[in-house]
Amino acid sequence: MNKIFIISDKNKKSQKIKNFLVSNIKKNPFKKLNLFIVVGGDGFMLQTLKRKINSNNIFYGINSGNYGFLMNKFSIKETVKNLPKAKMISISPLEMMVINKENKVKKSLAINEVSILRQSRQAASLQIKNGSKTIIKKLVSDGVLVSTPAGSTAYNLSVHGPILSLHSKKMSIAPISAFRPRRWRGKIISDKSNVVIKNLDIKKRPISAVADNFEVRNAKIIKIKSNKKIKFNLLYDRNRSLQKKIKLEQIRKEIN
Repeated sequence: MNKIFIISDKNKKSQKIKNFLVSNIKKNPFKKLNLFIVVGGDGFMLQTLKRKINSNNIFYGINSGNYGFLMNKFSIKETVKNLPKAKMISISPLEMMVINKENKVKKSLAINEVSILRQSRQAASLQIKNGSKTIIKKLVSDGVLVSTPAGSTAYNLSVHGPILSLHSKKMSIAPISAFRPRRWRGKIISDKSNVVIKNLDIKKRPISAVADNFEVRNAKIIKIKSNKKIKFNLLYDRNRSLQKKIKLEQIRKEIN
């Protein structure tokens, strides 16, 4: 039996929306799939997706946070009506594998981005490769981001990284406050790439690796690739698709 699951954040606004949905949604309009209605912000949605990895699940987000880029807008009159008409898109996450200074291995998924961040007052010293090919021999910076198309309008955009089309089959590598070389703006690479980031000075310049909101400190080597075996199925109202949101951000960036 295909069920509806309503999951909400703990704040009052989220709980109020959840109570409304429980009273007004009677059946699942999507055959052969379990529907998860997620009420909260982008962070809460990311946490929920990672907990519910299953190709037979679909997710409809309702924003009760601030920006809510991954979410739909809540409306007492329209939300229940919009649900059967919502269109589905599928996105794949990045897979992060980290070896720390004690040679322990930790793994996590990133739907938006993997952030490599300096851990002390000193800038990070990083080497970045795509497989055996060197992208940059030595980057001195506050860190670097590897972003998916879905995440390219999040932290990646804040550090002036490129906005990627949802169907571009690309990933973005963007520096955070690059010191040397100053003019390096990052690189757009294929989503088939295997990115390897190495800390060139583990003792003096420690770094952390963060997959969305999962952090590994004292990272030595970070390996990042797109995991096409995992698909997250997201639903969007017809006039508020993720593709349209990304295009709007591209226009805004060009105007700015």
